[in-house]
Amino acid sequence: MTERLAVRADLFDFPEDPGWQVEAPAAVRYLPDHWLLVEDGRIAGTRPGTEAPGPGWRCIDHRGRLLLPGFIDTHVHAPQLDVIASYGTELLEWLNTYTFPAECKYADPAEAERGSALFLDALLASGTTAAAVFPTVHKVSAEALFAAAAQRHMRVLAGKVLMDRHAPDGLRDDVAQAERDCVDLIERWHGRGRVAYAVTPRFAATSTREQLAMAGRLCAAYPDVYMQTHVAENRSEVRWMAELFPEARSYLDIYVRHGLMTPRSLFAHGIWLDDTDRAVLREAGASIAFCPSSNMFIGSGLFDWGRTEGQGVAVHLASDVGGGTSLSMLRTIADGYKVLALQGQKLTAWKALYTATHGAARHLRLSHEIGHLSPGTLADFVVWDWAQGPVARRRIEVARDLHERVFAWMTLGDERNVVSTWVAGQERYRRPE
Repeated sequence: MTERLAVRADLFDFPEDPGWQVEAPAAVRYLPDHWLLVEDGRIAGTRPGTEAPGPGWRCIDHRGRLLLPGFIDTHVHAPQLDVIASYGTELLEWLNTYTFPAECKYADPAEAERGSALFLDALLASGTTAAAVFPTVHKVSAEALFAAAAQRHMRVLAGKVLMDRHAPDGLRDDVAQAERDCVDLIERWHGRGRVAYAVTPRFAATSTREQLAMAGRLCAAYPDVYMQTHVAENRSEVRWMAELFPEARSYLDIYVRHGLMTPRSLFAHGIWLDDTDRAVLREAGASIAFCPSSNMFIGSGLFDWGRTEGQGVAVHLASDVGGGTSLSMLRTIADGYKVLALQGQKLTAWKALYTATHGAARHLRLSHEIGHLSPGTLADFVVWDWAQGPVARRRIEVARDLHERVFAWMTLGDERNVVSTWVAGQERYRRPE
């Protein structure tokens, strides 16, 4: 029997890239007081709020609230909730002081299962319904994450992290066993439900040339898997890569030399890339995950989104928890606005929200499934309060136009504005009364 759901709210999504202009009417789809119609977990259409769907529909009335596609976080670390908001270090010291000890716990299957469930439920409570995720070097951590995602029917891209050097005991693998683990995980999980595998070398420093080459072979053998890693996040890190790989022209070139530059490659950060690097990314069709909260918190630098996209490289947004300080993509976007403002660039509400929804889906080759509210896509959506608290409510009340109103919501909002989160037409989070 067909399951029919109708949700009444102010519907809002982006069928096209709005660019950097406030005036972008063809790219902004705003339907105040409309029903979103869902049949068997997929969006079937919309209709005005005054036209009730009729018998046979489960109707939920959220009049006066906002409904958007679920956010897509394109770079985040599942085990790092334990180290979020850790004091006083830059990247390399931060890894050794906080991150690596926390990740060692995930060798324990029970801890991996507990942590994966907590992490995914926290994403849902923050308004994020899909993510590209780093678990840990332990195979069991990837299995636990995949199983938890499958239980929630979430779109998750992930893979066992590859590290065979420059990491503590308990966080190193070896090339042969890592390859066997990856192949087994790909064969059992990639394409199962909404899970996709991502070959995941942590960053070039923690993999030998042999391991990076093995990762490249996996990408060639399984061309529909993703590849995710870090690049050019911190200046000390960039100098270290030059010492470790003197034959490479640049940090990014290390990955190119080992077969890791593909149309499905996601590179986090990319702050300290040059024009040649960006040309390589453009030609490959690879993309950069902009992580503003993390970049500011760890003191890594200011990413130049305008220049990167202007040179033809796709950019999406990411929380990068635990370097980032919140899983909320609204907080991430607000920090992104500040990073760009320091460089004389202005991030519109339209560009930010498009990038965190439909734009990310397009770069991940998933726009047939997620990122917008078009008929046929899976019903991954979030219902939001326009405002929480008297200051935000007043700001929304006096907004002069739609962009000003949405920008205020985007800047002042966070996970407290989330009313409910739906994945494939099923409610997976509801804010406690």
